[in-house]
Amino acid sequence: MRLSELKPPEGAKKKRKRIGRGEGSGHGGTSTKGHKGYKARSGGKRSPGYEGGQMPLQRRLPKRGFKNPFRKEWVIVNLRDLAEFPEGTVVDVEKLKASGFVKKAGWGVKILGEGEVTRPLTVRAHGFSLSARKKIEAAGGKAEVI
Repeated sequence: MRLSELKPPEGAKKKRKRIGRGEGSGHGGTSTKGHKGYKARSGGKRSPGYEGGQMPLQRRLPKRGFKNPFRKEWVIVNLRDLAEFPEGTVVDVEKLKASGFVKKAGWGVKILGEGEVTRPLTVRAHGFSLSARKKIEAAGGKAEVI
């Protein structure tokens, strides 16, 4: 058997229905669309959610909540993430980006106090939680707001 001799089994490939090609084809005239009506017309496709003139579900249900367009999105880094930096390092946004803790500094980077800091570090970020600031200073480091 050669590659050029391969072909699909009998009945596996079916010819597509060619509509609107004359009465002799069996699919002429109305082109299998029936007589008149919305779906017989050109462009007669319903949009998703259309319910035949009935009030659509997305308009029947009440609107809930509020999305604040001026919301400040902080990028959060915990103290346990800072454990990989060596003693005396100045940890800023660029260092956090390089190490993969921050992908994109949206509104700013905020350090939260989950975890422990065992060595003195100088941490420069846009915000600190109270517990994070206390733990950094207790370890002999500095928390600087930029």
